Amino acid sequence: MDAFFLGLESLLQPAVLLAIVIGSVGGVVIGAVPGIGPAIAIAILLPATVFLDDLVSLVLLLGIYGSSMYGGAIPAILINTPGTPVNALTTYDGYAMTRRGAPSRALSLAYSASFFGGCFSIAAALIALFAFGPYLRDLGALFGQRDILMAAILGAVLLVAAHRKTMVIAAMLFGFGFLIAMIGRQTTRKIDRFTFDIEYLYSGFNLIVVIVGIFALSQALNLMVGKDDDPPEARISGGLFTGFQELISNKLIAVISACYGTVMGIIPGVGEFVAQFFSYSTARAISKDPARFGHGSPEGLLASETSNNAVPAAAMIPLLALGVPGEALTAMMMVVFFDAGIKPGPDIFDTNPDFLFSLFSALFLVNVFVLITLLFSTKFIAKMIYIPNRFLGAMIMILSFVGVYSIRNSFVDCIFAVIFGYIGFILRRLNWPLVPIVLGLVLGSIILERLTAGAGQIKTALDLINRPVSGTLFVVILMVIGFIIWTSISNRRKHFQ
Repeated sequence: MDAFFLGLESLLQPAVLLAIVIGSVGGVVIGAVPGIGPAIAIAILLPATVFLDDLVSLVLLLGIYGSSMYGGAIPAILINTPGTPVNALTTYDGYAMTRRGAPSRALSLAYSASFFGGCFSIAAALIALFAFGPYLRDLGALFGQRDILMAAILGAVLLVAAHRKTMVIAAMLFGFGFLIAMIGRQTTRKIDRFTFDIEYLYSGFNLIVVIVGIFALSQALNLMVGKDDDPPEARISGGLFTGFQELISNKLIAVISACYGTVMGIIPGVGEFVAQFFSYSTARAISKDPARFGHGSPEGLLASETSNNAVPAAAMIPLLALGVPGEALTAMMMVVFFDAGIKPGPDIFDTNPDFLFSLFSALFLVNVFVLITLLFSTKFIAKMIYIPNRFLGAMIMILSFVGVYSIRNSFVDCIFAVIFGYIGFILRRLNWPLVPIVLGLVLGSIILERLTAGAGQIKTALDLINRPVSGTLFVVILMVIGFIIWTSISNRRKHFQ
């Protein structure tokens, strides 16, 4: 309890509260503008976090992460264009409701579902911390270098498995990110890896520079070479307070969807899309009117928005408990942890318990503040839909260069950002995923660090898995790989039958 009150005290600092407000409103606006998304916004803001207090930085990024999906529902419902990729399923029933003349009802239900999903996930995470906190402290003794190594490898395998239709491409891009992580001078053994005697490569690539290039600059180029959209105007009329009544009427679907989002958020490499798929499928299976799904079903909209907003709080658990980010956004937040001198992993429950409670309490305040803001200002935020794409791209590019240069006042960092920006731009044009590169860089750094640190204890390959935790994780890895192979063979047989 002392950790909870200390965390609450830290949260009530004026700078932290201001970060919650700015992150919440900024996340909603960013989500409401098709083409930006939280990953790009966080990539642009990462350089600024270097100059901010550690809790302020994380709360700001969490505010954007947790609130962007609220805003992303606005264009998905009004103009059939998801503001963020995870709002794509919202268009199925949300836009259909708008076409039937009920945009306010759809928006109200989306806000209510998002609020319930977010609060459910936060409560589940806090209960887990309260109930298992004393035991989680003991995990530090169980997790050695080889155990964290296996956990990182499992995260890589799950990441590839999550890209079901492009697993080979995802594996290649993860390998590219891993290769980037290898570049630089290994100080303890004085080994240069792929530096080619270039001074600027001795320290490796700055993670923030890579993220800004891959996500922000690539999207800026994508927007600038495209055409400006002219979406049809959708008028919002009526109140936005009726969604909670429909949420209560469909409480079973809401709880099931929130559970899916929480569980899928905990599993690295899975996230919102899988949670939405299971939630939507389950909701349709138990619905009394399944034929309505995809044609304006309130239950479908409820399932989609509840599940995707339950993921952010749950996605912090593998990052905090194991030090393994499950997706690009949590990988970006890991940068802030490193800058603050906080090392995510089992020991964090013993060394910084108040910090954890501050983070989850901040997420709850974000959800409350976002809901209040949207209930009274949706009509104004919806105007963001009509910002021209080329202007948006130019602004993203300017902010990206300012942010990258401000990290170390280095023009070379800007050049590297441009290089990664063009790589990201090409991948976007090919419709290839960008997340595996970033996670390859982050998880690759973890794998290299843990492998080097535990090298003295490794004599044979079996020494990597001769501990209880590492052995268990290795079995899970084999099961996942076996399931992937079995699924691929089954699908191939069905294709030729």
